Amino acid sequence: MSGFLAVDSGGSGVRAVVGVPGREPSAPRESRVPVRTGARGIDPGHLLEQVLPMARASAAEYGLDRMDTVVVGAAGLATLGDALRAELPGALARELGARTVALAADAVTAYAGALGSSPGAVVAAGTGLIAIGTDLSGWRRADGWGHLLGDCGGGAWIGRAGLEAALRAFDGRDGGSSVLRARAEERFGPLPGLPGLLYPRSDRPAVLASFAPQVARSAADDPVAAGILRTAARHMAESAAAVCPAEGAPRVAVTGGLSKLGDPLLVPLAEELTALLPHARRVPAAGDPLHGAVRVAGDLASGRLTLPGDERLLCVVHTKAD
Repeated sequence: MSGFLAVDSGGSGVRAVVGVPGREPSAPRESRVPVRTGARGIDPGHLLEQVLPMARASAAEYGLDRMDTVVVGAAGLATLGDALRAELPGALARELGARTVALAADAVTAYAGALGSSPGAVVAAGTGLIAIGTDLSGWRRADGWGHLLGDCGGGAWIGRAGLEAALRAFDGRDGGSSVLRARAEERFGPLPGLPGLLYPRSDRPAVLASFAPQVARSAADDPVAAGILRTAARHMAESAAAVCPAEGAPRVAVTGGLSKLGDPLLVPLAEELTALLPHARRVPAAGDPLHGAVRVAGDLASGRLTLPGDERLLCVVHTKAD
C-alpha cells in the first residue's frame, strides 16, 4: 500500500504522520529538537536525521510499503529554505520512494490546517507572528520578520513590552507598571540582572514569550498590561488586514499558542478584526500546521490541490523515485 508522509518542522521540534487519503492518519511521532539552521539556511541533513526514522517506524505500523507523496511544512522556508529546496526532494525520493514532494512554509500549512482551501487570511501567533492570505490565485504574507525586526503582537513582542514596562517602573519612568515589575522580579530575579540573563541566550524569543502569560494575568487589574494586549491585538488585526482578500466573503482565523492567553487578548482582537475587516467572517481554526500538512498531502495524492503554488511558500516537485 502506498500513501503519504506529512511533516511539521517548527521552532519547538518536528512532528510527522503517515496516511492514505480518506483514512485517519497515524498517530504523530515527535522530536523535540528543532532543525538546525546555519550558513546554508535550514539544514536538510539534520531534518532527514529526524524525519526518516519517524517515517519508517510509522509506515511499518500503518502498513505502508512506500510514501509516494511527502509534504514538509518548515518554519523559515521562505527565507532560509534554499538548501531544502535543492536537496530534500531527491533525498526523499531515494530514501522513501517519494514521487511528489511539496515544500511549504509553516505559515502555509498553518493556513491549510485552519481554513483548508477556502479564500481568507490566517494569523499564526505563537512566539512569533505571521499573517498569510490568499484568494486562491496567489499568496500574500505580512510580518514574520523575527523578534528584532517585527513579529508584532506575537508572544515575544508581548513579553518584551511587559518587561519594558517593568523596567520603566524600576527606573521611575512614565509608562511603568509596578504590577509587571513584581511579576518580572518573581520570574527572573532582581531586574538589574535581566540583560545579562537575556541577551546572551540563543533562545531569547522564547524567553521573552515566557513572560507573555504574566502580562495577560495582570491585565484585569493593571491598565499598562491591558494596554499592551490591546496594542498586540491591533498589530495582529493589521497584519490580517494586509493579507486578507478585499473581495467576496473571506474567512479569517487565528491559530497558534497565543490564543491560550484568553480573553485579555482575544476580546480586543475580535474588536480590532471587526473594525478592520468588516467584510470577513471570523471562524475558529479547524486544525494546526500538522493537520495542514496532512490536508495538502491528501489533496496532492488525490489530485485535488487548489492552494496556489509559490516558489518560496509552496513548491511542488515531481521526482523520479528509485
